Amino acid sequence: MKTFKDIQNLIQDDISKTNQVLITHLNSDVALINQMSGYIINAGGKRLRPLLLLLCARATNHQGQHCHLIAAVIELIHTATLLHDDIVDESNTRRGKETANDVWGNSASVLVGDFLYSRAFEMMVKSDSMYIMKIISKATNEITQGEVLQLLNCQNSAITEKEYYQVIERKTAVLFQIAAQIGGILSNVGTIQEQGLRDYGLHLGNAFQIIDDVLDYQSDSKTIGKEIGDDLNEGKATLPIIYALKNAPVEDRQILKDAINNADNSKIEQVLDILYSVNAFDYTRKQAQKSSDLAKKSLNSLQDSKYKEALILLCDLSLQRKT
Repeated sequence: MKTFKDIQNLIQDDISKTNQVLITHLNSDVALINQMSGYIINAGGKRLRPLLLLLCARATNHQGQHCHLIAAVIELIHTATLLHDDIVDESNTRRGKETANDVWGNSASVLVGDFLYSRAFEMMVKSDSMYIMKIISKATNEITQGEVLQLLNCQNSAITEKEYYQVIERKTAVLFQIAAQIGGILSNVGTIQEQGLRDYGLHLGNAFQIIDDVLDYQSDSKTIGKEIGDDLNEGKATLPIIYALKNAPVEDRQILKDAINNADNSKIEQVLDILYSVNAFDYTRKQAQKSSDLAKKSLNSLQDSKYKEALILLCDLSLQRKT
């Protein structure tokens, strides 16, 4: 097993069943909801979070069918956050396609995002598990808090590395965290394995987001599906910038501060030169590597299996990805 496709092939039946759950539950008698939901769900992406839940369920010997339902719930919550993110960020493209808000407008996107959230909560009740519902409800609230924290930190060049991690753990990693944790809960694992899976998801989510923030500067618009330097244009100081602000010469630091404080990527080439000059990307990738290593270590309580092998491979692929 070497590629993401190999991982998908390993649980192809589970993926197909989860996709069918999504199709069934997205049906609405409101035509616009059907149209927009189909556009968003079919817009591409790896559906990594539901995949993570399915892998963790199989790695802990889950034999039931609830995994497909809850995996679909996780995907709907993630999709709803993307809809609202694109509105807040005033994004025009995602994964190389026009965003829903660019096609249908902000009002429709907000409301369909709300539909996806409410449908996800309607579905999760079918799990008949108060514990799972509590975990998902709390995580959804944390995601929103993370989004607000990120909004408050926009155009703030004084953000610290600690504050950066507070944002990404709530905004991104928490959904990875509960996907992995719930996979174990569905198998009735003990406290030690559940905590291990929870830690695995958190560290993998951190690694994934850190690399995402690197790719915002190091990839290209065709590959990443959005404009390079979007974070800078939105006034977001991510880890490469935070590191450079501490290590660059005074005059270079001022250029970075101005770019963040004014949400201006017009000097993107100059910013890139500064980031490379202080090895900001090397530092950032090393932090992602540390998170990936912690994720792998968190799986020590699991018995060896092809599913555990796939979970370990996800850690490596999260560091190597181009999109």
